[in-house]
Amino acid sequence: MKFNLAIVVDSLVVNGGAERVLEASLEMFPDAPIYALVYLPSVFTESIISRKEIFTSFVDRLPFAHTNYRNYIFLLPFAIEQFDLRRYAIMLSFNYALAHGILARPDQLHISYTHSPMRQAWHQYFQFMEDARLQTGIRSIFARFILDYVRQWDFSASARVDHFLAASRWVARGIWRAYYREAEILYPPVDVNKTQPTGDREDYFITIARQESHKKVAMVVEAFTRLGLPLVVIGKGREEERVHQQAGGNIRILGWQPDHIVQEYLSKARAYVMAGEEDFSIAAVEAQAAGIPVIAYGGGGVCETVIVGKTGLFYDQQNTDSLINAVLNFVEVEKNFRTEDLLQNAALYSKERFQGEPDLIVRREWEKFRA
Repeated sequence: MKFNLAIVVDSLVVNGGAERVLEASLEMFPDAPIYALVYLPSVFTESIISRKEIFTSFVDRLPFAHTNYRNYIFLLPFAIEQFDLRRYAIMLSFNYALAHGILARPDQLHISYTHSPMRQAWHQYFQFMEDARLQTGIRSIFARFILDYVRQWDFSASARVDHFLAASRWVARGIWRAYYREAEILYPPVDVNKTQPTGDREDYFITIARQESHKKVAMVVEAFTRLGLPLVVIGKGREEERVHQQAGGNIRILGWQPDHIVQEYLSKARAYVMAGEEDFSIAAVEAQAAGIPVIAYGGGGVCETVIVGKTGLFYDQQNTDSLINAVLNFVEVEKNFRTEDLLQNAALYSKERFQGEPDLIVRREWEKFRA
């Protein structure tokens, strides 16, 4: 049975975890067009996404939209509502901001795979204001007003969704707190076979993340600079200058790297280190699939994918001192981690486990909707 289905996403300007979920879903819905607020084709030249029919909003044609479309946050609710989706029976939105806000008729089914309710407006509101240095002043008042407007719109828009899917139990709780809606858990797909354990460990730790404030890469770099332990940093972003300023001589900052280089470094590291509060963290599962333990801040979806003492360690506070203590603790117990435990846990989140699930869910919800 083929569905008359459209896919809606917030943006297509980076190729990260959310985009991997989209790619896996496109294999099940090969004829579905994609609607995105903004789209940067050069990022997806080797992706299945580049071969799809993609419609963009007027924001895509505004200055600097591809580098920082969130500067137009006051326009985004209006922009997402301008997509005319009347010709489709089913709409599948992949949402971490506003994609769930599309307009639909009563006879259209809308399923939203939610990576997170908009972080800046909800659970990371105060952290966002602090990172953006917007705690005081006229700019702070303006920012708070805009985010309050977006938060009210976001809550109202959630009523347009017939069925929520959540990327983790952590996200499901966020959906309930923001929208008072129940969500079905569907963990993202992870290609656990692309990096095989080599057994050839080298003396360095690794962090792989976009260098954005909420990822807290600078905190990881500061901690390892103080520890004097070797660290490899892979990723780009707006915090690159700050990350370089924090880095000592023991830090190797490689910027963006192609996937095969990332996997090579990952497979030989002593441990994967992360400091952000992630909704799921595909990278943490990929690290375990490569046979390396995870050292992570104990908040967010990573608490569902890492087993303390068996596949990784957590630290309780999102600061440098707490991370340093966790790394020192890891060094003492490093030999206790077994490759077979890491591989077994990673396999629970494989791409094969995900394959077919969105199609089955759409079929089930469509039958319920028609009944």
